[in-house]
Amino acid sequence: MFWMREITRQVSEWQAERARWRADAQRCKAARRAARKSGGRLPEPENTGPPPTGFTLLPWLLMGLGSFSNLLQGRTPQPWIGSLGLLAFNSLYIYVTFRAFAKEKRGARSTRVALALMGVVTCALAIAYGGSWLYFFPLLGLATGAVMRGPWLGRAGLALTALAAAVSAVRDGWDALNVAYGTFLSTMVTAAILSLTEAVRELRAAREELAHRAVEEERLRFSRDLHDLLGHTLSVIVVKSEAARRLAPSNMDAALLQITDIESVGRQALTEIREAVTGYRQGSLATELDRADSVLTAADITPAIHRSGPPLPASAEALLGWVVREAVTNVVRHSDAARCEISVEGTGERVQLSIADNGTGTDVQPTPSVRPNVGGTGLKGLKERLTAAGGSLEAGPTPRGGFLVTAELPTEVAEPPTEVQEQPPPSQLSPHPRPTLTP
Repeated sequence: MFWMREITRQVSEWQAERARWRADAQRCKAARRAARKSGGRLPEPENTGPPPTGFTLLPWLLMGLGSFSNLLQGRTPQPWIGSLGLLAFNSLYIYVTFRAFAKEKRGARSTRVALALMGVVTCALAIAYGGSWLYFFPLLGLATGAVMRGPWLGRAGLALTALAAAVSAVRDGWDALNVAYGTFLSTMVTAAILSLTEAVRELRAAREELAHRAVEEERLRFSRDLHDLLGHTLSVIVVKSEAARRLAPSNMDAALLQITDIESVGRQALTEIREAVTGYRQGSLATELDRADSVLTAADITPAIHRSGPPLPASAEALLGWVVREAVTNVVRHSDAARCEISVEGTGERVQLSIADNGTGTDVQPTPSVRPNVGGTGLKGLKERLTAAGGSLEAGPTPRGGFLVTAELPTEVAEPPTEVQEQPPPSQLSPHPRPTLTP
């Protein structure tokens, strides 16, 4: 029969879940023993046990033993009808309760139809025989509480209680109060306990999902920071090493200055990597502009840096500093350009950064997940960061040749926007003077 196959499947699933629960419980006990020995904090148990199944409600079928006893003792008129009714009720009860613990099956029409048929069989047996057969109403309440969870539970529980009271009053008079009370209690308590158990498991699953997402986000943050930091730093070291090699035969002093810059870049990179690991790194746009001037000059690329607008918040400075670092790294690596222009224009509401070169090409490949004209792992990560901050990033070749990166961010300024000329300190990485910033 179908319900026998269903019970066999439920038994297999329950045994597998119980085995997993026992393994988790053993790991938790071992961790708690180790924490007690070391004096550390005791871990919280992550698994409260296997989830409830239809087997949880099967023992309540023992309430029908009185009816079964009457059938065996021959005290029930027309025993064949009573036997068929008892078999039908038990079969429907098992079918409904096992389906009640699966969300997709609990709300199915077949489950509701089986529950309605179970109510019809209960009323028929109770009206026909009375006595111990009235105790099928609390069993019907158990099945109803397991299935009817939600806004309709109260109405269904009251309607079922009223039905049980009416039928019991016709058969047994004042004893109907006991049957009605048992029916109402079994309906509401079953629904409350199962709903609470399901809510606890969903909360635990949500907590595990949030913890998993936090780990993934931290991993993504660290990979982005590491890519941007090491990619730019290694490019600077390579460019300055080549410059030192070219200058060494003819101008040892200039070569030593480049080597000093390499040492300074390496020390600064160590500091930034430590800050990136701890998550406390905050970039500076002025610092990145100084470094861009230094590395572009060392790579024989003429820099032209212009900045205008009010001072920016630290968060905007950090994001735009990442854009400058990544874009300049791509210019040095791929563009084969002779000139690179960096422009920062700010107003009271928005700030725009553009990096343009006159190179002949770029090796950065388009990335469809960002934009058709935005490519590269670094630019893709920056696009996501700026979008999350309410900004935008566009990158691509220009009609006149070369490559253009444009970033835009919102900014808030406490005072009315006024154009100021900002003169950052001279670069510590390059022997060449930094171009004057023009508003």
